[in-house]
Amino acid sequence: MNGINRSWPELCPVKKYLLSVSALALAAPAFAQGADDVVVADYKIDPASITVIATGSQTSLDKVGQPVTVITADEIQSIQGPDITRVLERVPGLTVTRNGGPGSFTGVRLRGSDAEQVLVLVDGVRLEDVSAPSGGFDFGTLTPGGVERIDVLRGSNSIVWGSAAIGGVIAVQSRDLNGIEASAELGANDSYLADAAAGLSSDFGALTLNGGYSRSDGVSAAAVGAEPDGFRQWRVGGRGRVNLTQDLAIVASARYADTRTDIDGYPAPNYTFADTPEYQTTRQASGRVGLRYTGSDLTLNTGFALSDTKRDYFDPTFGTDPSYGYKGRSERVDLTGRLNLPADFTLDFGGDSEWTRFSGTFDAEAKANLTSGHALLGWSTDRASIAAGVRIDDHSRFGTAWTFGANGSFKLAENLRLRASYGEGFKAPTLYQLLSNYGNAALNPERSKSYDAGLEWGAPYGKFHAAVTVFRRDSRNLITFVSCASLNACATRPFGLYDNVGLARAQGVEAELGARPTDTLHLQAAYTWLETENRTRGTANFGKDLARRPAHALTLSSDWTTPLAGLTLGADLRLVGDSFDNASNTRRLDGYALTTVRASFPLTEKVELYGRVENLFDVKYQTVADYGTWGRSAYIGIRAKY
Repeated sequence: MNGINRSWPELCPVKKYLLSVSALALAAPAFAQGADDVVVADYKIDPASITVIATGSQTSLDKVGQPVTVITADEIQSIQGPDITRVLERVPGLTVTRNGGPGSFTGVRLRGSDAEQVLVLVDGVRLEDVSAPSGGFDFGTLTPGGVERIDVLRGSNSIVWGSAAIGGVIAVQSRDLNGIEASAELGANDSYLADAAAGLSSDFGALTLNGGYSRSDGVSAAAVGAEPDGFRQWRVGGRGRVNLTQDLAIVASARYADTRTDIDGYPAPNYTFADTPEYQTTRQASGRVGLRYTGSDLTLNTGFALSDTKRDYFDPTFGTDPSYGYKGRSERVDLTGRLNLPADFTLDFGGDSEWTRFSGTFDAEAKANLTSGHALLGWSTDRASIAAGVRIDDHSRFGTAWTFGANGSFKLAENLRLRASYGEGFKAPTLYQLLSNYGNAALNPERSKSYDAGLEWGAPYGKFHAAVTVFRRDSRNLITFVSCASLNACATRPFGLYDNVGLARAQGVEAELGARPTDTLHLQAAYTWLETENRTRGTANFGKDLARRPAHALTLSSDWTTPLAGLTLGADLRLVGDSFDNASNTRRLDGYALTTVRASFPLTEKVELYGRVENLFDVKYQTVADYGTWGRSAYIGIRAKY
């Protein structure tokens, strides 16, 4: 939903990434080395130092002008449990809102963007829910089981990634294994979690399968309620490759998740938010199959991707059939590549075409097509890297959109780099916004211009790393729901419709710090100061803060491997400042401080016992007004690998 105005129809019933370093691992036998490193021409490359999220091709982080954070498998496993947002909150500029306990709708914002303005990919597949009113992805349906790596790019980058990359891009990659891993845990609120993955790898190819189940009795979604609202999910997935030659491989990935989430509503006779027996089911299926060619001067990656989401809402008070539901489907063909040119130049390029459709209980099927092409010219030496590019998108409903951007990284001294970038973003109107009962076929895409500059010392996961970045993003044509009277549209849209009427600004400072004073101690800090403003002149909310964007957010983390037989102790402190729950700034959300303590102990070389306590001091807080959150919760689990 748009941060300027929450539309009531949206609330009512009417080791690597994408094909990052592991893409290389999928491409040729020489890269099938395991999860810890990649070997290229006899050199060992730290996977955490390479990303494809900035250019679409593998690029060293010190050559990228945009701020990118890489979260590795070890860090993901260290946070424990099914809530993936606990590790995402270590990324500067990132905040989370959740409509209830874990498993309920969870939105992730980057630099004050709307949650729906962040593009999310899993194994290279875009996971926007094209049936949702504003699109986007629900992180409440994603658990860290089977995840190898998460790359987060902050700032607009629609040149490479197209629609929805206004706030940034989050790319999740599942694990490649040559062995077996399994884990199980239980804890507060009758919570259970089980995950398993198994894989084989050889010169001929590789295959990894993973799956998991999680459930919890939860807490009441309505903060005033007494009835717990539970969560249940099972999932399966996998990825594989077949090496046709040393340079050419068939690659494939797939994921399926089936989720049930209990929700609360507005029962008679008071019609205020309270306990109800309602629940939602969500079934997500996604996958991609393609070819990857890796030559000395040319790399190519092409494939077909599918993403399908089906959501149904039930109220047992009125029977066993769904009260209403939505279906959304995206089919996409794509080609990306990199050409090495003379004189240290490179050309990253790509093209794709996406067909989307959605339907709902009260909405007839609607379809759209988006065809795109982009090119990014880069020049790189040991001291400097510069890139600039352009993208064109042609949408069957609103027409053509051009996007531009440029970035650079400059070595000022040993270990010290200056980064700067300018990026444009756009987000195509959803099919719901265009063609539903509240739709407006004349909508244009939302647009943004993003600027940032920063200094970085050292490298992530090194002995010492520090970075500070200043940023600003100006957004226009933001799509909001407006009343019929304001547009004289009552004859065709008696309850109102969507329109391009919003402007907004988000600016601030990000700072991050990492230190490894010894081989057994790791310290991290990430801080964001954010200022947001509704800049829509002539409206009652002009000049006010955007909703649910805290001005301050700080995460402090530590992990220490003690001398006591490998016992590891960890702690996380998340501090979030005040914000407003609504666009009119009449309802304040108080800031909060959450503390988690963790421990793990190796029983054998292959088996590990772990446990944690979340919200150690039982803090009462809300990220969305009137929605409940978990108090102090303890968990214990076991993990094994062979």
